[in-house]
Amino acid sequence: MSGEDGYFDEPVAARYDESSSEMFSPERVDPVVDLLVELAGDGAALELAIGTGRIAVPLAQCGVPVHGIELSQAMVARLREKPGAEEIGVTIGSYTTAQADGTFTVAYLVYNTIMNVTTQAEQVATFRNAAAHLEPGGCFVIEVMVPDLQRLPPGETSRPFDLSADHVGLDEYDVANQGLRSHHFSLVDGSWQYLTMPFRYVWPAELDLMAELAGMRLRDRWSDWNREPFTSESRKHVSVWEKP
Repeated sequence: MSGEDGYFDEPVAARYDESSSEMFSPERVDPVVDLLVELAGDGAALELAIGTGRIAVPLAQCGVPVHGIELSQAMVARLREKPGAEEIGVTIGSYTTAQADGTFTVAYLVYNTIMNVTTQAEQVATFRNAAAHLEPGGCFVIEVMVPDLQRLPPGETSRPFDLSADHVGLDEYDVANQGLRSHHFSLVDGSWQYLTMPFRYVWPAELDLMAELAGMRLRDRWSDWNREPFTSESRKHVSVWEKP
């Protein structure tokens, strides 16, 4: 990653909520919070990559004690500005290794963020770190895209995912290495800015094996937070693994 805050340094953190504003709508947030409240029960929740608190703040407002792990201090600074965030503890560090105090009934990692670590070993470490924080019977939840490889024409490596008046985004696949690089062209204050980030895409079956290595087993898998069935046509999945 680039620098102390990875790719989510001050310039990105300053615009993050605005640039992802659609993800903050009640239609996007409420189903996430409803599921996490259910899984947390009478316990606490741990968010890996808590960011600016898109999910953590409304979850805490529902009465669930929330703690977060976050590498970017710039993102945490934005979290701290929000009403209700004063009750949310944050451990600064990588979600692959950072240790938070206490145990939790649910841990979660949303919005494709498992792909932010770009090696299989780091993704396995993420599952093991989540499992180490869970109480027996606790659950680990991940929301992540299904790789779009079947929609790539033969010989092509790139696919646009957003095209608007102020943003153009495309994903570039490295199939041999299970790599994915997102390219963003954003109109900011009248000028175009370019940002690129590397990811490692991952398949549902591979995630299940990672969970097994961490001592967890698949409990549920849906195509979205509204718990629609996961099918061959699903573009993403929300998966829940349970610690026995």
